[in-house]
Amino acid sequence: MDCYQNNAEIEAVVQRFESCATSKEDFKHRSHLTVAVWYLLHSTPDDALKKMRSGLFRFLEHHGVGREKYHETLTVFWIKLVQHAINEADQSSFVHTTNDVLERLANPRIVFEYYSEACLKSDNARSYWVEPDLKQF
Repeated sequence: MDCYQNNAEIEAVVQRFESCATSKEDFKHRSHLTVAVWYLLHSTPDDALKKMRSGLFRFLEHHGVGREKYHETLTVFWIKLVQHAINEADQSSFVHTTNDVLERLANPRIVFEYYSEACLKSDNARSYWVEPDLKQF
């Protein structure tokens, strides 16, 4: 996996997300994680979640994607998992922490260790936080 070399590279990902300069095709799992790490290291977990949620709504709206694409359980899940990974990561620098989290959580299918597909496909999980049905944090 490509690693970030400096803070400016990470900050650019966040700024491009927040300004909606990143195309919807280019905002993939790695970018989501990068933004989550940034928010979590620059604010409280609650504020990080609020920033991610509002940023995702703005991003979807800007790119003409309906709000129904947003998934509350997945958003909360990844914020919680990223926070857990940060707590276990190499914290010698912001760049090392970010790269360590990206390496630990590189597989987006990790979510299916915690949730069944049926649970995640439910309207309830899409609209509200739902606790994992397979494995707890």
